[in-house]
Amino acid sequence: MITLKSPAEIERMRKSSAIVVEALDLALSLIRPGIHTEEIDRSVAELIHSRGGRPAFKGYGGYPANICISVDDEVVHGIPGARRLQEGEIVSVDIGVEFEGYYGDAARTWGVGEIDPDKTRLLRITRESLELGIAQAREGNRLGDISHAIQKHVESAGYSVVRDLVGHGIGRALHESPQIPNFGAAGQGARLKAGMVFAIEPMVNMKGYQVKTLEDQWTVVTADGSPSAHFEHDVVITKSEPEILTNESGDYGKRSRDKN
Repeated sequence: MITLKSPAEIERMRKSSAIVVEALDLALSLIRPGIHTEEIDRSVAELIHSRGGRPAFKGYGGYPANICISVDDEVVHGIPGARRLQEGEIVSVDIGVEFEGYYGDAARTWGVGEIDPDKTRLLRITRESLELGIAQAREGNRLGDISHAIQKHVESAGYSVVRDLVGHGIGRALHESPQIPNFGAAGQGARLKAGMVFAIEPMVNMKGYQVKTLEDQWTVVTADGSPSAHFEHDVVITKSEPEILTNESGDYGKRSRDKN
């Protein structure tokens, strides 16, 4: 069942989402060639705790880190550690925060230093697909309208959407109903109503959509080794325009490293 959030609940989610946005901005400021991913994880966790929040991923299903950092062919759930980021890689940072019983969850992908034009385009198309999906998150539309808008844009660019992983509802739990695939037919699925809150998150591979999970039982990578990008926002269905709870200043936080 899809739960509708009250205005008071949505206000509390705004607070958790604001911490997520601040944490993502901090992660971006730290990304550079040579930094260990565990340094980013540690700094982000310190910020979240300083704001009275809790890193939502830590211990979730046994996950060992505070945030997810996925590099190049890693789609999602990359575990921060001793790995050093390298010039020309792309890195996805996914952060969840619990604050006063409510959750926020968002992800962005950036380049490390200068990245090649193919990766730059992959980031742009993935980001655009999220925007197009959000544009369909309106009362009266169907869930499949979001999924279809994402898939259509991604595949028209020659890329593929990951099919084994989906977006989700969010609120008092990190993952709530419904599941939100990034592919599907328009006009299908649940009718959207004001008060629904979704984490919409296209995961887009440069080549095939197939993925596999590494021996750590967490890190999901592309089966063909191609790069993958991931963007995610928490979105409220309203009586008018969708509200992006995790909206950030600076156009998705991009800087000179992400010249799209």
